[in-house]
Amino acid sequence: MCGRAALTATREDLREAFGLDEAPELPPRYNIHPSHLVSVMRAPGKLELLRWGLVPAWARDGKIGQKLALARLETIASKPAFREAARHRRCLVVVSGFYEWQRAGTKASTPFFFRRSDERPFTLAGVWDRWVSRDGEVVESCAIVTQAARPPMQAVHDRMPVVLEREAWMRWLDPSLPVSDATFDCHGTDLVGFAVGSHVNDPRHDGMECMRAAGEPMQRELF
Repeated sequence: MCGRAALTATREDLREAFGLDEAPELPPRYNIHPSHLVSVMRAPGKLELLRWGLVPAWARDGKIGQKLALARLETIASKPAFREAARHRRCLVVVSGFYEWQRAGTKASTPFFFRRSDERPFTLAGVWDRWVSRDGEVVESCAIVTQAARPPMQAVHDRMPVVLEREAWMRWLDPSLPVSDATFDCHGTDLVGFAVGSHVNDPRHDGMECMRAAGEPMQRELF
């Protein structure tokens, strides 16, 4: 379902992967969670930082964003919290990978990290909004869009973020296309997942240990 993410790409990696006019020097982040800043593109070629956890423009309290980090693709066009953003304000969330936890009965959940097999950064479908508090504070925030899981994610969780390849970017970003028509297919996205240690469970941890493999990589399968 993507409750955590990572972005460890260098400036050159980002410039090459996304054709950025200017790529900022971002510190590596190994354990990004909702309420943190994430890197997004609201238009190709420009990287910006938005808060993860969408605060709708009509919200009375910015704390609502803590509950709106993820938006289901199947209902995003009808849910009050997301429908205006889905119609007018879509974005691409840039990551090096994301985490998911596999639950097995009463046993402790096992964290997995998913990334591209070539370790290049990639994009997830997102939506964003702009909220102004009563005190005039401006918060621009976003949510990551999820869908039913496909291999290899199915072995870990029943949901996964929508992964967008370059050829799908403009369709997703085009506000003239309803979400139902801005369809895309994840076939061709080569993701590999592997179990990592429990270090990532603590959101205060943000080091390389978070994505250290605890087992053999899962069999690579194409979405």
